[in-house]
Amino acid sequence: MDSGSSSGWEDLAPGVVRRRMPGWDETVGAVAGSEGLLVVDTGACLREGAELRRELEQRFGRRPTHVALTHPHFDHVLGTAAFAGVQVYAAVGSDRLLRKGAEELRADAVRHGLTPEEATEAVDVLVVPHHQVSGEMTLRLGDREVLLANVGPGHTGHDLVVLVPGTPHVVFCGDLVEESGEPQAGRDAHPARWPEALDRLLSLGGPDARYVPGHGAVVDADFVRAQREDLARRFVTG
Repeated sequence: MDSGSSSGWEDLAPGVVRRRMPGWDETVGAVAGSEGLLVVDTGACLREGAELRRELEQRFGRRPTHVALTHPHFDHVLGTAAFAGVQVYAAVGSDRLLRKGAEELRADAVRHGLTPEEATEAVDVLVVPHHQVSGEMTLRLGDREVLLANVGPGHTGHDLVVLVPGTPHVVFCGDLVEESGEPQAGRDAHPARWPEALDRLLSLGGPDARYVPGHGAVVDADFVRAQREDLARRFVTG
C-alpha cells in the first residue's frame, strides 16, 4: 500500500484541509485554530497515523490537539494512537464498542487487506475516545469553533459529523456520505434510519456547504440530497 505524500492535501477553506488516503480512499481532515488543531479521523494503521501527524505538524507548525472520529471502522480509527496526547471525541457508545470489539476490528482490517502485523499493532494500542457526543458539542480551537454532532444512527450506530462554520461551511460527513462508490451498509448499519441522519446533516450544513464524504470527492448539498433519496428507495420504501 503506497504511503502517499503531503501533496495529497486539499484546501477546503482557510485553515481547513483534507486528504484522501491511499488504499481504502478514506478521508482524513484537519481544522486549525489559533490554539488548537483538530484531526478528523486518523487513517487505517499506526503508520498512516504517524505520517499524517508529521505532515500536519509541518503544514501548520503545531501538534494536533484534538481528534474527532466519525465512526468506529478500522480505516478511520486505527491510526489514532500515533497522535499522542490528543483529546479524542466520538459518538456516544463508541468507547464501549471499541473496547469490547477490538478483536472484531482487527479481523475486519485484515479481511479488507491490512497486514495482520499492522492490524495487531494498531489494535494493541487502540485509543478509546475520551469524550462522548450524544447530541451536539462545540470545540473551541482558540479563534475558531467547530461543532461536533451525533446525527446517527445510519452508516453505523455511532455516526459523528464535524461542522466547520465559515464561508463556505465545511461538513466532514464520515461514511454517511460516499462519492467514490455506493454507500456501504454493513452488519452494523441502520439502513432505515440513514435517510433521517442525512436530513440532520443537511440541516446543519445548509444548501451552500462543502460536504466532505468518508470516501471520494467533495460534494454539494444536491449530491447529498440525491444520495439520501437513493438510500430511502433502497432501504425504506424499497
